[in-house]
Amino acid sequence: MTQPTDRNRLDEAASPYLRQHADNPVNWQEWGEDAFQKAREHDVPIFLSIGYSACHWCHVMAEESFDDPEVAEKLNDNFVPVKVDREERPDVDSLYMKVCQVVRGGGGWPLSAFLTPDREPFYVGTYFPKHPKQGQPGFLQLLDDVAGNWADDRGDLEDRADQWLSAARGELEALPDAVDIGPESPLGDAAESIASAADSTHGGFGRGQKFPQAGRLHVLLRATQLDAGGSDDGDSDPEYGAVARHALDAMAEGGLHDHVGGGFHRYCTDRDWTVPHFEKMLYDQAELARLYVDGYRALGDSRYAAVARDALDFVDRELGHPDGGFYATLDARSPPVDDPGGVRGEAAGSSGRDVHGEERSDGEREEGAFYVWTPEQVEAAIAEYADDAPCEADDATLTDLACQRYGVDDAGNFENGTTVLTVSASLADLADAFDVDQSTAREWLTAAQTRLRAARADRPRPARDDKVLAGWNGLMARAFAEAGLALDQRFATRAAEAVGFVREELWDGSRLARRTIHGEVAGVGYAEDYAYLAAGALATYEATGDRDHLAFALDLADAMLDACYDEDSGALYEAPEEVDDVDVRSQATGGGSTPSPVGVAAETLLALDAFDPDAGYGDAATDLLGRYGGRVESNPGRIPELVLAADTNTVGHREVTVAADRLPDDWRAAVGETYLPDRLLSRRPPTDAGLDEWLDALDLDDAPPLWADRTAGDDGSPRAYVCRRACSPPLDSAAELSEWLAEFSRR
Repeated sequence: MTQPTDRNRLDEAASPYLRQHADNPVNWQEWGEDAFQKAREHDVPIFLSIGYSACHWCHVMAEESFDDPEVAEKLNDNFVPVKVDREERPDVDSLYMKVCQVVRGGGGWPLSAFLTPDREPFYVGTYFPKHPKQGQPGFLQLLDDVAGNWADDRGDLEDRADQWLSAARGELEALPDAVDIGPESPLGDAAESIASAADSTHGGFGRGQKFPQAGRLHVLLRATQLDAGGSDDGDSDPEYGAVARHALDAMAEGGLHDHVGGGFHRYCTDRDWTVPHFEKMLYDQAELARLYVDGYRALGDSRYAAVARDALDFVDRELGHPDGGFYATLDARSPPVDDPGGVRGEAAGSSGRDVHGEERSDGEREEGAFYVWTPEQVEAAIAEYADDAPCEADDATLTDLACQRYGVDDAGNFENGTTVLTVSASLADLADAFDVDQSTAREWLTAAQTRLRAARADRPRPARDDKVLAGWNGLMARAFAEAGLALDQRFATRAAEAVGFVREELWDGSRLARRTIHGEVAGVGYAEDYAYLAAGALATYEATGDRDHLAFALDLADAMLDACYDEDSGALYEAPEEVDDVDVRSQATGGGSTPSPVGVAAETLLALDAFDPDAGYGDAATDLLGRYGGRVESNPGRIPELVLAADTNTVGHREVTVAADRLPDDWRAAVGETYLPDRLLSRRPPTDAGLDEWLDALDLDDAPPLWADRTAGDDGSPRAYVCRRACSPPLDSAAELSEWLAEFSRR
């Protein structure tokens, strides 16, 4: 028969993930009408493969099957093969992932689906080996079976497809019953449910592979304030604080955390947080860095501040766009350490070029190769990179100390005798073992770690996906902004650079684009893009006092409500209505690897309502909470961001207005280093004349209550005002500010 598609067209794609498959012998097409028309013309099914550039099993299936001429011939002759980058088209992924979850009871990537020419799914799965293995059907045989069934039993397949699509539509489009959100916060019940589901042995949640679950831990941290007095002195409820601390420690000390370079891997494959899947996702860095900032604030442990700093420094160093934004991911795999052809010194762009734009050879790649160690490799790094961190201890001592600290031994805990670094000995243990004080042990450990980092920097690097995604950059900006308040103002400056970059590149003044890759802008903004970026812009305004970021947050809220929100039903949809190449319009509830867009949107709208009470933000937030609040009651751990938004709606914000040209350092510490999960930090000019200029720039007719009649001191000195349903007198010192912040703790 004539092949429906004449060639692989992914060389025309900008997506690094799609370009990874541009050299496959499979005649891949991008998702779109051209591919659908080919399927209709030739009356053949569509084979849809969805993944992302850092996905380990996507790479495995590509190497086993999509690079294989025999598989390619069957795909090309009998199907229209279509590749989708889930990070570019989350709506396509949502639909077919939901089908897979309904039909198979679970999902994952790569997602493999066979569709009718009208895009209706009749067979779904995830990874398939080329030949049958461990109970899994072989992909080669599956292609024959599907092609045969399409020819002989097409009516049955179409009936099945109609049923499956209807089931997915019911799951994704059907509105949940609205509930009365009432006067009581769901925080206590939600925290109790989440804490009861925790792994009391190893920390975190689940009895198998471990995902970070940052949202659940934010609920537990906020619930530490649920004692009789509602004080802000940290860990007021020992149960919730203990569960959160256990998880924070397990993630920070285990293999999820990169102990040499900073940041976090995607998840761990085991219950005790030892062996990760090694990809690094921008959204994980964002949510975990912010979580550890709040862990530092709530639990008072400086180790958590150090973890957050390391994660943010890693992001800036290895995922930072030179003009201000952040790239999407680092791959799990890289060339072997001894591969002389690997790209060294910087992350390689996964589009097939290194970061300098030069063509690179993909060659052999191994999962985790960049991150794992043998005792011999530690010994060599300590000796060869001594000039990077001189130390009074000799090389043999530092090698022994590093191996004890991180559990590196001949047996290893990963493949081929290599070791994923974990914290296997405390600082006190090391001090005892080497007969020195803890201060000296810390100095030696820092020297050893610095040398390991220098050695690793010369290893062949994992590929980097150079997409800059609007929403993920919003999450990252929010984390940097919170760290700017809690840890160091330089982080707030970095947040501002990211927000400014996205505003310049992806915002046209009324609508947001999804992504840019090397200057090529494409894709519509989704609800998550608007919600995450608005939250990041608002947090950046709080941390910097720059009204432009507040203006951007307000504009994004308006655009989100216009594009994705249905005022009549109180529903928030994943994609704008004009997206017409997906048969189901999913609601933006989320509850997966990234925060719930509905929850983030509701929380952000509640905050923005204080700046423009006439814009309807508060009404939209309460309608969202009413529409989706039942899901908080039935499964609070699934959408924890909705729990947090509902709690904020119940107790109200602790509003802190500062009238000043700049926030004094001790005031920043009073607000930023204290755990205030209900905080809304409002900055305004010191004089009414300056405020009038702001109001004009923000297109506000009148000063909102949190700004009105709140000027600086008569001599221009900074002045603060704290409110929650009642207000403090004007405050002129950090001590007074702290006193009134405590006065308005939750009741």
